[in-house]
Amino acid sequence: MSEERGGFGRGRGRGRGGGRGGRGRGKPRDGGAESWNPVTKLGRLVNSGKITSIEQIFLYSLPVKEAEIIDHFLKDKLKEEVMKIMSVQKQSSAGQRTRFKAFVALGDSDGHVGLGVKCASEVATAIRGAVTAAKLNVAPVRRGYWGRKGGMPHTVPCKVTGKCGSVRVRLIPAPRGTGLVSSPAGKKLMHMAGITDCYTSSCGHTRTMGNFIKAMYYALKATYGYLSPELWQENALLANPYQEHTDFLAKTVS
Repeated sequence: MSEERGGFGRGRGRGRGGGRGGRGRGKPRDGGAESWNPVTKLGRLVNSGKITSIEQIFLYSLPVKEAEIIDHFLKDKLKEEVMKIMSVQKQSSAGQRTRFKAFVALGDSDGHVGLGVKCASEVATAIRGAVTAAKLNVAPVRRGYWGRKGGMPHTVPCKVTGKCGSVRVRLIPAPRGTGLVSSPAGKKLMHMAGITDCYTSSCGHTRTMGNFIKAMYYALKATYGYLSPELWQENALLANPYQEHTDFLAKTVS
């Protein structure tokens, strides 16, 4: 048979897509967890235990480029939620190209919140990308009191504003027991940040969910941008982790 067909046989060899196993691509099918191999200086310091808390990263404003860094500190505490999935279209020469845009918020209900946006051709891919982007955008949220300073902080420390597009969101401190006076999306975001009492005021086209939750995220992120009297005392700033562990970072990674 092979001689009749010029030596090509019956065509059961590698056809289109056939015999492509064993290349080592993709995730293992047995569901085993892959070991993290950090590629940034910060990742190496976290993986080796030189940095012991996420607050050290925020203190020195070190940029986080690997989502595994956030997983290392907050993996068991983070709760994520898909806030919105919308379709976006682009006109091409072959017609319309439809993609999906996902907005994902996550937080640990203890002063850390993140928001991620990702566009992809499939919904699952967009959600995965948005979760990764949200982890890279995790920011600390400062909480304070309304009136008497007793018990745990429960509200925002001062009036803060966030803006995205035409939407403006203002967070106003509220007495203990008030609850979250906001829309359902705003309540979810503030609950993830660990705020239990807060008034909100918004203006603009708040029906645009993407811009609304972005404005809410920017307002929560702005809580550490104000220097109130209790933060006036001088604190000695220690050496940057990159300077402190210069010898460790100078070693070549095998």
